[in-house]
Amino acid sequence: MDFWQRYRAIDARDTRFDGQFVTAVRSTGIYCRPSCPARTPKASNVTFFETSAAAHEAGYRACKRCLPEAVPGTPTWNLRSDVAGRAMRLINDGVVSRSGVEGLARKLGYSARQLNRILGEELGAGPLALARASRAQTARTLLVSTDMLLTDVAFAAGFNSVRQFNETVSEVFALTPSALRAAARRSGHRTGHTHRAWTGNAAAASALTVKLPFRAPFDPGIFTFLAVRAVPGIEHAEIRDDGVYSYARTLRLPRSAARFQVEFDAGSPGSGALTLAVSSIDLHDLPVLLSRVRRLFDLDADPVAVDEVLARDPRLTASVLAVPGIRLPGAVDPGELLVRAMIGQQITVAAARTALTGLAAAGTALPESDGLDRLFPTPGQIADGGRELLRGPRRRIESVLAAARAMASGELDFGYGDHHRTLAAKLLPLPGVGPWTMGYVAMRVPGDPDVLLANDAAVRNGLKALPDGAGLPVDFGNVSPWRSYATMHLWRAAAAKQAATSPQARRTATGAAPAAPRRRPPRRPAGSPA
Repeated sequence: MDFWQRYRAIDARDTRFDGQFVTAVRSTGIYCRPSCPARTPKASNVTFFETSAAAHEAGYRACKRCLPEAVPGTPTWNLRSDVAGRAMRLINDGVVSRSGVEGLARKLGYSARQLNRILGEELGAGPLALARASRAQTARTLLVSTDMLLTDVAFAAGFNSVRQFNETVSEVFALTPSALRAAARRSGHRTGHTHRAWTGNAAAASALTVKLPFRAPFDPGIFTFLAVRAVPGIEHAEIRDDGVYSYARTLRLPRSAARFQVEFDAGSPGSGALTLAVSSIDLHDLPVLLSRVRRLFDLDADPVAVDEVLARDPRLTASVLAVPGIRLPGAVDPGELLVRAMIGQQITVAAARTALTGLAAAGTALPESDGLDRLFPTPGQIADGGRELLRGPRRRIESVLAAARAMASGELDFGYGDHHRTLAAKLLPLPGVGPWTMGYVAMRVPGDPDVLLANDAAVRNGLKALPDGAGLPVDFGNVSPWRSYATMHLWRAAAAKQAATSPQARRTATGAAPAAPRRRPPRRPAGSPA
């Protein structure tokens, strides 16, 4: 977007652009979200920044009226496959806090000096400033959403000391942490709670709840997508008759094992947020969890922009109108997603779930709570004990074990900082990994929005269920860069068609999940999205 496009967006107070850029006003020294209700400033006084960190670096502070930090993130980081986009995905996942700027630079294949220069030119701030802004956003969320002690908020947000926390919050928001919390309560911005205070660096709360904002509309079909693939003991999903959707699971994080549950009440869509409840987590891991849950539910997407492009294709128009705001499910653990994708090749979703349930026995056991009692096995645990637990063709078992060994040894290292080309270079040489598996991982790990799984049998079946597309591109190039969302619509169409003819499918898919039917084995491994 150029200057005047952005200026028209702030003049219209368009909420779609909240989180995609910030507006800094020289005459006041503050920066705002695009939809700030304050009077539109003169164009001559306005500077637009890609990130709040850049505004901080330029000497601006956050607006107390519109709370620019309390918005969904920008979808740009998934759209961009350049260094800046890849760096932002890793920074949001806490890589700078865990490994420093040097560790971030190594993952991206640059020196720290080069990375500082690139991010400074592209985003107006270096990696340390960007990480600092991310910590400030997490701190604000916890201050206004919970009753956590200020000391616990400091460490949970990723600060190394209470002094650093106090200085950063005061500098960014022009309020002390306690004043920021009090102001939020007076204005009614408090959106969560803890039943009791957190104590100690690794203590667990009986219930910590936080609201996760998103841009409307939001299609809850993503909960059903996760439900039909949930591995017992590790995941649990429920869709209640009163329109409440929930998904819970255990997750291994850098410092701890966590349990979390996400709920969405379809009966009150105006809330614009999902509710996240967390327990049993090291405070230092909380920012990582928040980032990964947002990725899992694609909460930073701009659904209006996606739907606008998809609806122009006559094949998808009716589907988009019927299901606005479809989301692209992400991944909370890149290695786990690769294993699930490889096991799910050429078999049904139900068969993949059965196989993964058997493999789950290799994972670390946890004290049972609400039916969750196990972590998904690490690559090392799969490599050591997977042969006795995996069932199916020998070649597929050997391929899964080979990938697990490569991840366990560090020979295979991929994640949120990758893009389609780097993933292809890392994954395609693996035995048993073909274009379908690589494309599916690209969709769900870095969140590549422009993947069409053209060789997928469910995609082909979904295409047959849609209006005729004679004369239109078979690769859906006309809806680029949103072909991953087109894939979701095609999966949904295939599932709906199968549900209309199969009583069993009606019981498992409910007509709302893009659950893929059985696939006819192609020449290269390509199977159900497990």
